[in-house]
Amino acid sequence: MGVTIIAAILLCEAAALLAVAGWFAFGLMTSTPTSLGGAIFMLVLLLLFTGWLLVVAHFLFRGYRWTRSAALVFQFFVIVVAIPTLTGGVLWVGLLLLVPAVVVVHQLFTRPVVAFTTATSDGTPTL
Repeated sequence: MGVTIIAAILLCEAAALLAVAGWFAFGLMTSTPTSLGGAIFMLVLLLLFTGWLLVVAHFLFRGYRWTRSAALVFQFFVIVVAIPTLTGGVLWVGLLLLVPAVVVVHQLFTRPVVAFTTATSDGTPTL
């Protein structure tokens, strides 16, 4: 159950990143950026993060151990963005960022998720 929750949240975060990338691309096409190279780099970075989250969600659902650390690092980055957003007065955006990140961090350390991602094909756990 926990793995499904984490994978679903990661997929939602990837969809949100894709929407941000689309919004950024639309803004790039309708206005003149200060630095075209920087704007294109930012767009490519958003698309790469989206693809990476999709890969992490897929392989976490399949039980790969490395995906727990990848998901944890991304959630820490989300928390780093969410806290200043909350303190800056944009409460609903900060909560939309913070609540799923905290849920994922919590679920990553539950016994069923750890057991699912450390099991081998013969049923014995790996370290």
